[in-house]
Amino acid sequence: MKIEQIHHVAYRCKDAKETVEWYQKMLNMDFVLAIAEDHVPSTHEPDPYMHIFMDAGNGNVLAFFELPTKPEMGRDPNTPVWVQHIAFKVKDRAELIEFKEHLEANGVDVLGVTDHSIFHSIYFFDPPTGTVSNWPVPIRKKKKCSSAWMR
Repeated sequence: MKIEQIHHVAYRCKDAKETVEWYQKMLNMDFVLAIAEDHVPSTHEPDPYMHIFMDAGNGNVLAFFELPTKPEMGRDPNTPVWVQHIAFKVKDRAELIEFKEHLEANGVDVLGVTDHSIFHSIYFFDPPTGTVSNWPVPIRKKKKCSSAWMR
């Protein structure tokens, strides 16, 4: 038995329509599907929601829930803001710079390019959800890496 791939990762958003539009415009993701329900299928709770799915490329799906009857979601005060993030991969450093410039030209504050020695990254928050995004780009040179920490 083995997991083949992550089907999707889901986050909360304030406004599903705004979130779809932002991810289409800023990150060039395609809208896949929206599901609106008045009851949660798994728990049968009477809790309306909108569940949206964005194509993040290469079979990866990024999903969001709009929960109009729930209080606004806060951040975990015990976890630094940079810890929980999504990391997207782009083709190369030139494309990373292109995305950085596109985001900044559209009013998004971007930190980086940061050199992590094994990859380069930029960091930004998406305004609709407040999720920090980390765009790593593998460096095309071989380095010896230890995976001892995984044991």
